[in-house]
Amino acid sequence: MANLPDLSAFQLRFEELDAAMAEPTFFSNPKRAAEYTREHQRLRRLLDDAATLKVVERDLAENEALASPNSSDPSLRELAEAELPALRSRRDELEKTILAAMLPPEPGDSRNTIMEIRAGTGGDEASLFAAELYRMYVRYCEGRGWSVETLDSSLSERGGFKEVTFTVKGENAYRTLKFESGVHRVQRVPATEANGRIHTSTVTVAVLPEAEEVDIEINPAELEITVARASGPGGQGVNTTDSAVQILHKPTGMIVTCAEQRSQQKNRIQAMTVLRSRLLQQKIEEEQAKYAAHRRSQIGTGDRSERIRTYNFPQSRLTDHRIGLTLHNLPQVMEGRIGDVIEALLAADQDERIKTLTSKPVV
Repeated sequence: MANLPDLSAFQLRFEELDAAMAEPTFFSNPKRAAEYTREHQRLRRLLDDAATLKVVERDLAENEALASPNSSDPSLRELAEAELPALRSRRDELEKTILAAMLPPEPGDSRNTIMEIRAGTGGDEASLFAAELYRMYVRYCEGRGWSVETLDSSLSERGGFKEVTFTVKGENAYRTLKFESGVHRVQRVPATEANGRIHTSTVTVAVLPEAEEVDIEINPAELEITVARASGPGGQGVNTTDSAVQILHKPTGMIVTCAEQRSQQKNRIQAMTVLRSRLLQQKIEEEQAKYAAHRRSQIGTGDRSERIRTYNFPQSRLTDHRIGLTLHNLPQVMEGRIGDVIEALLAADQDERIKTLTSKPVV
């Protein structure tokens, strides 16, 4: 396994988990037990694949020797040559699978996520496109069996969204959606454009890992919480009770508003969830800036100031600028069929991380 880093650290960790899982008190902490079990299964697959790779490499070496021009048996040489392509393909496939399994999990990848979509430049057209992006993500998430819940929204005069915040709950939701964070640019002819000119507008998307109370400690004294009467559609109950909640986090100046629920308590809980997630994302970004400013050269930083994608409606074209991907099925994408783009981004990120892994020893 000359092309792989040393696996001894993974073998040692697997044995440590084996010992921990054999302890009588192992299941006394269900959360830790679940985390250890998942890690144990991942390492077992990695080590099993490594064992299989040794067998494949042994068979490949034997066949290469038999296929040598110096081989004394022409019939065996022909059989060996015929098996070489499949063995080499299997070796390469196993090496890539093992390297991917060796990558350390990214912070928050297994968590639910909070998404915030805001209209940028372009006025009404930007707000209309913000609503279309929201619909696109909702359809994509529902297609995967994930649940979506709107936390807060602000409608524009033409029925679009000035901004909308929502949670996505499902397996690996943050891992799947995190590269959607950034500036999304739309090019099309607005319905109000009499001369048929193409306008360019922008929408910003933020994707945050949902934080837990243990991740971020918030001092209640640093919060300013106000309540107000909810506005907009939602029925008589919403419009006649002081259910909307706004939280100001004084140290950072962050303001979170939630008004989608009839219950003030539910809105307060949801607002705190969003605040924790924003603070967690800020913490993650600060840590990454210390040692990983250039780690994602192809994917980019995910910062909202970075234009990541263009939706060109006249040409039915979607272009993701980070990986140079262009698709010509924009109507289908806007209906929620964005999986090809997301998978391409995940694959590009994995390839970059594997390059980093193979360029230095594993510690």
